[in-house]
Amino acid sequence: MTRLQSGPDCRQEPGQIEPLVDFTRCEGKGDCVRVCPENVFQLRRIDTADYSTLPLLSRIKLRVHGMRVAYTPNADACRSCSLCVSACPEQAITLHRTVSLRSANRSTPTRGS
Repeated sequence: MTRLQSGPDCRQEPGQIEPLVDFTRCEGKGDCVRVCPENVFQLRRIDTADYSTLPLLSRIKLRVHGMRVAYTPNADACRSCSLCVSACPEQAITLHRTVSLRSANRSTPTRGS
């Protein structure tokens, strides 16, 4: 499988944005895996803990689609190119800003200030 190279559209430093997959929508087609230049996604069988939290209709849908969903084991490598968001036919992927220690430390007042 050929992966795309990071390009000018990948505008964030790794670790600032993370993709989140909505398991109630994901059908495990793997388009996100194919388009991600940073190897963020992995298609595999849904974990029992994740499966048990889903509503009944979502669990039935997952069974029909082979019990496979996209996980993000390398989410910290995401550079926010949004190719995964565009590629997902179920619109199951959204990008969210992560809270970094550096930004949290900047907003914390120091003693003696």
